[in-house]
Amino acid sequence: MARILIVDDEPNLRHVVGYNLRRERFEVTEAADGEAALDLARTQNLSLVILDLMLPGMDGLEVCRRLRERSNIPILMLTARDSEVDRVVGLELGADDYLAKPFSMRELVARVKAILRRAEPTRAAAPADPDTLEANGLSIQLRQRRVLVEGGEVVLKPREFDLLAFLARSPGQVFTRSQLLSRVWGYDFAGDTRTVDVHIRSLRTKLGDRVDEPRWIETVWGVGYRFRDPT
Repeated sequence: MARILIVDDEPNLRHVVGYNLRRERFEVTEAADGEAALDLARTQNLSLVILDLMLPGMDGLEVCRRLRERSNIPILMLTARDSEVDRVVGLELGADDYLAKPFSMRELVARVKAILRRAEPTRAAAPADPDTLEANGLSIQLRQRRVLVEGGEVVLKPREFDLLAFLARSPGQVFTRSQLLSRVWGYDFAGDTRTVDVHIRSLRTKLGDRVDEPRWIETVWGVGYRFRDPT
């Protein structure tokens, strides 16, 4: 059973979110501030953290940063609808997704399920897929979920790996940001497509891929992205 930590200083919100998650057979634990959240993350085997950015004392961005220093546990941020800067910074710090307040419980549960599906280590590749994709010095080991550049391992977050593998399976094919959100994130995303741009930027940084002279990930201006066809 997946154990989910809800971090929010509003007791009513924690209660409602917790109630709806328990209805879906999730185990739920709660924290009202950042310090308590970090303590629970150290002592409990958590599957996902639902993290509000507006916390007393240590804010959600700092909690996100500290969580990322020690683990790849999936993080779903809760943000104010007009806090675009915080959303982008949170994604850059390593959050997997965000949900703007106010939100429906149905959407939150859908996001949680999608994130947990993507985080499962067994979701590596369909049986018909090859074990490894190779392109211009890049090796993507699908079943082991490992990425090598010129023989050196590159550590990616689960969503970054999923995005890279998805693009690499269809070299030369252009995907819009909305298509990537639907196919990689696993649901119809209601928010800002900047999520894709943030993850692509992080991928390029980790792979050493340049925007002006891409080896692997190409931007198709005004449309989206594609994996460069090695042929």
